[in-house]
Amino acid sequence: MSGGFLAVDSGGSGLRVVVGGTGGGGGGDEGLGRRASREPVRTGERGIDPGHLMAQLLPMARALVAETGVERLTTVVVGAAGLATLGDALRAELPGALARELGVRTVALVADAVTAYVGALGPRAGAVVAAGTGLIATGTDLTRWRRADGWGHLLGDCGGGAWIGRAGLEAALRAHDGRQGGSTPLLARAEERFGPMAGLPGLLYPRTDRPAVLASFAPDVAACAADDPVAAGILRAAARHMADSAAAVCPPGGEPRVAVTGGLLKMGDPLVVPLEEALAKRLPHARRTAAEGDPLRGSVRIATDLATGSLTLPGDDRMLWVTTVPGGR
Repeated sequence: MSGGFLAVDSGGSGLRVVVGGTGGGGGGDEGLGRRASREPVRTGERGIDPGHLMAQLLPMARALVAETGVERLTTVVVGAAGLATLGDALRAELPGALARELGVRTVALVADAVTAYVGALGPRAGAVVAAGTGLIATGTDLTRWRRADGWGHLLGDCGGGAWIGRAGLEAALRAHDGRQGGSTPLLARAEERFGPMAGLPGLLYPRTDRPAVLASFAPDVAACAADDPVAAGILRAAARHMADSAAAVCPPGGEPRVAVTGGLLKMGDPLVVPLEEALAKRLPHARRTAAEGDPLRGSVRIATDLATGSLTLPGDDRMLWVTTVPGGR
């Protein structure tokens, strides 16, 4: 096998890397070989650190090239969390570094929201809600990209795991104080998890991982929803927020597809049932579909299409940026 591609998914849990061929027997959406690192790429004053990314990526890429029989890599696609706001250094330095070290000629830097979209729907018009600790919706009519929310736990991510957990803890504190709108079941769950409520602010506010801590309480909200109207109301509100974000980015005409992906769906019916109702109400013209795959699959799909000249997705400087590097092979 001669030419091949390298597809990367870089997120909060580390790096996942796939090598595949651009001709027959290229492994399809699965690629030919894969590697993973559990060390997330560092973010500093210049945003995402291209040197730290390369230090992890090169050994994995070279090992996979040797394993798979791909003689040379022609195309690299890097899907990266935070690319839209923290990707300036990557755009400035990564293509040249990949050309020098691996002989790559074509490089695409892609926001993780876009790789999540392509992994879920492929190159089709529609909208995808990625719901985990945070929440972001991405949509396209295949002429441009749109995004909604993804503004972090202090300013947005409405309906995501941290949002649900914070709302559940607020209801627990209301019950602790004797204020209206409180939930005794959520209070009991919160004290089991975090200890006495009076100590919760001192435990939570100094943490640098506040979103994850808040999101850790979201499954407790779901567990209480069957018997607690306050918990059930929080999940209905989360579902409405998710549907609002999907509606904000979904193409208004035709028959676009809508998918929801991410770990939040593991909460099951207490969230999924009101979410389906909210999506049907807000987007009656859209076709609800299950996500086909994850962001790594999206990165592989983009790499395959880019390497074969069949990419139909719209370009965008901060969402899907493609460059040809002088000096690549």
